[in-house]
Amino acid sequence: MAGFVKLATLDELPTGAAKEVEHDGRIVALFNVDGTISAIDGICPHQGGPLADGPISGTCVTCPWHGWQFDVKSGKSSVNSRVKVEVFEVKIEGGDILVQVG
Repeated sequence: MAGFVKLATLDELPTGAAKEVEHDGRIVALFNVDGTISAIDGICPHQGGPLADGPISGTCVTCPWHGWQFDVKSGKSSVNSRVKVEVFEVKIEGGDILVQVG
């Protein structure tokens, strides 16, 4: 099992912000919802839209390409109950955002 890797800092991800990060060929979308950092697969499973570029309401991000929605905490889709994006464990050390990717 892979360990945690630094993908961003808290300064780069203020409350309400999202950020797309690439690590080892994988796209991860980071979200700061009311001070809680979440990390999910950054590519929408519908047609590959960039989830970090979508608007977020509460914990729900909407893909900017076709409107598919995912909860950034659970990865579950509100559009199709059979669809889910991967959720990654996050921990904060000092000002660093560490994500367990892989």
